[in-house]
Amino acid sequence: MGIEEDILQKTFTSLNQKVLVNLIYTHNYVTNKMNAYFKKHEITRQQYNVLRILRGQYPNPSNINLIKDRMLDKMSDASRIVERLRLKNLISRCQSDLDKRAVEITISAKGLKLLETMDHHVKQFEEVFSKLSEDEINALNFLLDKIRQED
Repeated sequence: MGIEEDILQKTFTSLNQKVLVNLIYTHNYVTNKMNAYFKKHEITRQQYNVLRILRGQYPNPSNINLIKDRMLDKMSDASRIVERLRLKNLISRCQSDLDKRAVEITISAKGLKLLETMDHHVKQFEEVFSKLSEDEINALNFLLDKIRQED
């Protein structure tokens, strides 16, 4: 099925409009699947992303700036997300010994265990690309990177 059938729109004003609509529709398709899964674990995609970042740094602590730089959703309020994760005991926050103004953030054992239980299912989200050949995946990655290039 193509985008025309999916959204019941027969024509587009241009190929550029069609690809934009298709990209947004596909993004939402994948995002909705992820949101539904994360909801079962009482976290959001953004919270999962922060936990994933902190696991990558573990056992070293992180700070808000590092988290912001690495987040997939740059519009998210990292401080608010970190606080919600702290309230769920999935991370810990403490004042830095070196810089009293800095806060060190570390994933907790509970956070690591949650990610471990989720890893297999999250890996299955990649299966959305199983219909593509390796060459097609490489081409898609190249094209998506090219779209984001600054002039």
